[in-house]
Amino acid sequence: MSENPLLASLLAAVSATPDDVPLRLHVAELLAGVDRLPEALAQCSEALQRAPSDAAALALLQRLTAALSRGSPTDEPDPRPAADGPAFDWSQAEDQVADVEVPEAVLAQEDTPSAVIEDIERPSVRLADVGGMEQVKERLELTFLGPMRNPELAKAFGASMSGGLLLYGPPGCGKTFIARAIAGELGARFYPVGISDVLDMWVGRSERNLAEIFAAARRNAPCVLFFDELDALGQKRSNLQFSSSLRNTVNQLLAELDSFGGDNDGVFVLGATNHPWDVDSALRRPGRFDRMLLVLPPDTAARQAILRYHLRDRPAGNVDVAHVAKLTEHYSGADLAHVISTAAERALAESMRSGRLVPLTTKDVESAAREVKPSTGPWFVTARNVVTFANTDGSYDDLAAYLRRNKRL
Repeated sequence: MSENPLLASLLAAVSATPDDVPLRLHVAELLAGVDRLPEALAQCSEALQRAPSDAAALALLQRLTAALSRGSPTDEPDPRPAADGPAFDWSQAEDQVADVEVPEAVLAQEDTPSAVIEDIERPSVRLADVGGMEQVKERLELTFLGPMRNPELAKAFGASMSGGLLLYGPPGCGKTFIARAIAGELGARFYPVGISDVLDMWVGRSERNLAEIFAAARRNAPCVLFFDELDALGQKRSNLQFSSSLRNTVNQLLAELDSFGGDNDGVFVLGATNHPWDVDSALRRPGRFDRMLLVLPPDTAARQAILRYHLRDRPAGNVDVAHVAKLTEHYSGADLAHVISTAAERALAESMRSGRLVPLTTKDVESAAREVKPSTGPWFVTARNVVTFANTDGSYDDLAAYLRRNKRL
């Protein structure tokens, strides 16, 4: 049977605009409507990677999981095209969301290959490779690295060796790179974990994936276990009252973290998030992610280092990096990479017009910097509201101090 033309067009549109979350969710609904549930779940998972807190995506994920756990409602494909409406009875799925019975065939799949891949590396980078950001490095040394390197001294002063570190701040500011550098400082392996490494279509499999990830980290100790987008995996359970599978995933993560200090010796847990205020409060208790470190947009020295890094393999004249760095305050590392890419496109266009190689100039990069606006603005708007109305325990005092110094943000 040929592909429905409307659905084919929408799938092509999703491929062309992969960050359009509402479109992805619409396509997922249509795929589910023609009993293509695994494909619908794949689209929903992609949407959640881009918008971890999207309520519609979370609700759809739960409904798809419930539907897949029971199997298709009919052995015959629905002849209706996707545009005519869903073939699956969503109301029936929603009635069973709270208490989904896992098929025995799924429970018996003990020999099924795990979805978890041990993507473990031993980083060669160190904190010295992180340009600028001296305050971040100092805080890391005092609150995390120092006690880890000097366990006897830490014990003498009653410093806890358990618990994890949560890096937070605007997107694109180097949290993952810093986490990798921490692993390098500790001489440990680095195991990055994303939402797609944990969430699974089968009921109970997400929790199993988490357990296997922690087991892999223990086997490879000393190891830094790094959870990117922690707010997606560890969302506030009060927001998940209609998503029992995601609540169970949060509970499993809490259980794994609580075993630290026992059979998890040599496993250091780090997390990164752009939205720490969306992380379940239980994850912030002592012994879990009980330390927080604010990672802000790169300072002047760091911006110069990032600009030089992205210029290194491009034909560039005598670009005044210090001058450009002054023009790009509050730009994230990703924004600075975009500045150089934009400037390179202009130089390439000029080279093609003239028929000779025209190197990048300060003027090219300066013009690109004026064209590319910092992406951190919306994040700071939200952060200011959090600092103003939700900083009762002082968790965001560092962020509050930064915002007081930069009132225009």
